[in-house]
Amino acid sequence: MSTPVDPASDGWTPRTLPGFAGLVGPLWTRREADGWAYAILVEDRHANPAGLAHGGLVSTLADHALSVVAWEANARRPCITVALDVRFLVPARPGDLLVARGRVVRQTGSLAFLDGRVSVGDVDIATATAIMSVRSG
Repeated sequence: MSTPVDPASDGWTPRTLPGFAGLVGPLWTRREADGWAYAILVEDRHANPAGLAHGGLVSTLADHALSVVAWEANARRPCITVALDVRFLVPARPGDLLVARGRVVRQTGSLAFLDGRVSVGDVDIATATAIMSVRSG
């Protein structure tokens, strides 16, 4: 897809997170006109036996990004994934910067419905939909 990149040189900020997200990171974040974007630079350790970005990595990034979008849209109340559907379109490789973006398409009192995509450059490599349970306090 692309040559190896330095996310920091393109305005990305690294985030070290606790728990599972910290194991696959660092996660990179960048404020954009329509909200936040979330990224992971694919490393060799993220590859499957075929040498491509593991689907679990792509799914993890999509899940994280969509849950944070829901969290922001709901006054930073905890949002827990109820359902996540990821469709893989084309593979990514070590050296690619996976970028996830999402949006809330419907909101009820306790559920947020989201659409998202994961891309490398201008190419969508996966699309995702999610339902998030919005918790009180």
